[in-house]
This record gives sequence, structure tokens and C-alpha cells, in this order.
Amino acid sequence: MVGNMSLKAVIFDFDGTLAKLNTDFSLMRSVILDLISVYNIPLDGLRDLFVLEMIEAGRRLISGANPRREVDYIKEANRLVSDIEIKAAKEGKLIDGIRQMLGELKARNIKVGVVSRNCSEAVREVFPDIDTFCKAVITREFTTNVKPHPIHIRTALDALDVTPEHSAMVGDHPMDIGIGKEAGAYTIGVLTGYSQADPLREAGADLVINSAAEIVKYLP
Repeated sequence: MVGNMSLKAVIFDFDGTLAKLNTDFSLMRSVILDLISVYNIPLDGLRDLFVLEMIEAGRRLISGANPRREVDYIKEANRLVSDIEIKAAKEGKLIDGIRQMLGELKARNIKVGVVSRNCSEAVREVFPDIDTFCKAVITREFTTNVKPHPIHIRTALDALDVTPEHSAMVGDHPMDIGIGKEAGAYTIGVLTGYSQADPLREAGADLVINSAAEIVKYLP
């Protein structure tokens, strides 16, 4: 699978990699922009950000213009985003073959972690028995910075007590490949979500496969 490396852990992205959630990110952006505008904050430069980065940028602006009001803003922003994620999760499902693949990794004593920008409730709505397979589930509530910040994957690796050179990062987005490369892990792109093969390879993916369920085919 990964050359001659001794694989001890695999870290997975969630949405698009292990599960299909069909989250409405356009709606997320819209409701957050509407919320920020309530605080009389100009929206210039915010519209093209990822949602979580948009929320943080809004927090900084609100803090500067309306000290102490950012606390209520963050609480409401998190509620709005989580509600959309959870709704999508109720209609979502694991990708075919994922449970079997995770069971095979477990049988081979390969540790498994998940790093996700989603909220924990949404992840567990789709995958209620995730703790049976994954020893570290690092959703956004459990990291000081979400990916693409490298601390997200490092938090998972620390929880698994595994070094990057003995780990693989698996995801459907160039962001996942980027954090894996930065951490020093082997990187695997999958075609079940956001990206096609070329952007994943351009991001530095060591391997691109159709689905994370196929990983077992590449184990020694």
C-alpha cells in the first residue's frame, strides 16, 4: 500500500471520505453572512471564505466593533451551522464498504482516527458506532484549530500515540492531502467526494483510489 513503510495508523476525513452527507454549504454561508450583517459589519472579503473561517473572521470584526458581543455571535453561528450539519446527517449514510474496511484495519491492529470540520453530533448521527472502529474522533469541538491547520491531524496522531511517518491521511479534498503532507504522513486521495483525481495529485497525494473502502487492497 505505502511502499515499505510500517503502517500503524490511518486518519480519515469524514464527509466525502467515510460518509455522504450532502451538506448545504451555500445555505451555511448565507445564514452566517446574514448573521454577521446584523452586527453592522461590512461583508467585503468574507463571501469567498470557507464557513468556519467566515465565522472566525466575523468574530474578529465584531469583537473590534462591538466588544463582548462576539460571545453571543459565536454561540448563534455555531448553532446555525450545527443545525444544517445535523439535518444533512439525518439524511446521510456511510459509503458502501466502509464498516468492513474499518473492521479489517482493526483486525490488523492498525489504529484508526477521524478528523472532521463537522460537529460531533452530525458525525455520530451518521455513524453511531464510530467508537467501535475509531480510537480518536477529532471533530471541530475537540481541536483548537480545524484543518487546514496542521494541529487538527496532530491532535489525532497524539491521541493514537502514533508518529506521522507510520501513518496515512485519507481524504477527498486537497486540504486533507495538504495537512497530511505537512504532518509528514503518507497521503491517500479518494474520489467519493469533493475532488477529482488531478487536484488530489497536484496537492501531493501519494495514492489516489476510488473509495476509502478499497484501502484494504493495498495493505501488505
